[in-house]
Amino acid sequence: MTVNDAVAKRISQLLAERKMTQYRLEQLSGIQHGHMQWIMSGKSKTVTLSTVMMVANGFGMTVREFLDDQMFLFENLNVE
Repeated sequence: MTVNDAVAKRISQLLAERKMTQYRLEQLSGIQHGHMQWIMSGKSKTVTLSTVMMVANGFGMTVREFLDDQMFLFENLNVE
């Protein structure tokens, strides 16, 4: 799995856990709808740290908390 795929999967996981819509996350994080759609659809190939920071903030968590998942372990990612 790529880092971009992992970010999208983590966002989906947190949206479900928190019973939050993608639209609400966009509002809280300040990420434009089109950009979020690119991330979630896998079309975005370069999810930046600043985007991850904005998403984490939208969930009311730190980047460390956002990345605290097994899918972000080095051995679980295809890092190029």
